[in-house]
Amino acid sequence: MTVQGSENSSRRGRRSFTMGGMPLNDMPWWRWRSNVRSALHMLSDPAFQQNVWLAGVEGYGDVTDAVYRLVEDTWLDNWSAEKYVGTIFRDSQEAALVDTAVLRVLRIMHQVGPDAPVSAYVDHQAWPDAVRAARDAHVRMAASDGDDPDAPPRTLEVLRIMTRAA
Repeated sequence: MTVQGSENSSRRGRRSFTMGGMPLNDMPWWRWRSNVRSALHMLSDPAFQQNVWLAGVEGYGDVTDAVYRLVEDTWLDNWSAEKYVGTIFRDSQEAALVDTAVLRVLRIMHQVGPDAPVSAYVDHQAWPDAVRAARDAHVRMAASDGDDPDAPPRTLEVLRIMTRAA
């Protein structure tokens, strides 16, 4: 037996935001995925950190805000991203890359403190390794979502609109 969608589906006419060509909401917990991706994107881009965070440009938060988005709903500071394969992360490789990034960033945060200035993070000797790990995770997730990993990070307001709208 084949089941087909109804002509009167309640989903008809709803706006669907996309990242690249993929629907933003194709993962069950896509809002959490969006927050993790946003954080990794900012943490993985040294030019962004220099031109936005260190320059004090409004609308993007700071390092602490990015770390909060990375771990707030997911509790990735308490357990592995593997727990979320199939809900936030597409596969074990994505989860492993995220775990590596989270551990490296949190290690620095614990050393410099959550309220430290951005310069304390970017000047930390382990920051380049954390940036590389965040970049690996960001590129993998962006590619999986059909998004350009090299596009500039979106503002927090755009992120809020995207996660509210779908």
